[in-house]
Amino acid sequence: MNRLWAPWRSAYVTGSGGNNTECIFCSTSEPDCASLILVRGTVSYVILNLYPYNNGHLMVVPNRHAPNLATLTAEEQAELMRLTRHAEIALTEAYAPQGINVGINLGRAAGAGVLDHLHVHLVPRWNGDTNFMTAIGETRVLPEDLAATVKKLRPIFERLAREETAATAETAKAAENKI
Repeated sequence: MNRLWAPWRSAYVTGSGGNNTECIFCSTSEPDCASLILVRGTVSYVILNLYPYNNGHLMVVPNRHAPNLATLTAEEQAELMRLTRHAEIALTEAYAPQGINVGINLGRAAGAGVLDHLHVHLVPRWNGDTNFMTAIGETRVLPEDLAATVKKLRPIFERLAREETAATAETAKAAENKI
């Protein structure tokens, strides 16, 4: 008999991850959480999902504890979408998925695992990524460690931020020259 060991999931599966009632997205200074952050913007950040559906499963999260889109500021909305775009670019470059699920679950009935702190999921998908292990064994097989995912994605996010900064500076300079 083959065994698939995933001891890191034990606390999650048994619910013994502690009685911490603090929002996981608001406590991003915790060592486990901080090491999964790929990039920080001014009002939001991108973080890997600790319990991914597929390799590269990440989330874009506003810094502020906001329960839904209606409560976001214009700045938060813009940066959330900009980082979601960067996440799509980074995942496409790093993994070449055949598709990407992008979604927001608002409320427990909609599947939200973290209530009252909006976050956007991006999940790379490939034809056949749901196989008998998922369908029958209720087990996901993830061939890449989270540390390897961070190592693969973080440099792409850093490059995208540099390119965006350079483009913004160039646009400002062009506007200045027109005045």
